[in-house]
Amino acid sequence: MPDSAREQIQKHLVTGDNRLKQGVAPEKARESYEQALELAREAGIEEAVRPLVELRLADLERLGRGPAPPAPPAA
Repeated sequence: MPDSAREQIQKHLVTGDNRLKQGVAPEKARESYEQALELAREAGIEEAVRPLVELRLADLERLGRGPAPPAPPAA
């Protein structure tokens, strides 16, 4: 695989991770992860990258079902 493809895949994975850390909409992080997977598919290394993307997507799903918001303080 050319270094440029590897770098682009890594860039998309890191961008998605950073978007989550910065509180950006989870859909934007998902887009980055899916772009990384698409690049991996085009580069012929989808099987190597898919587990990384699947873990991140599972984390997104888990975060989406996060705990209920805290109750407002009693007055």
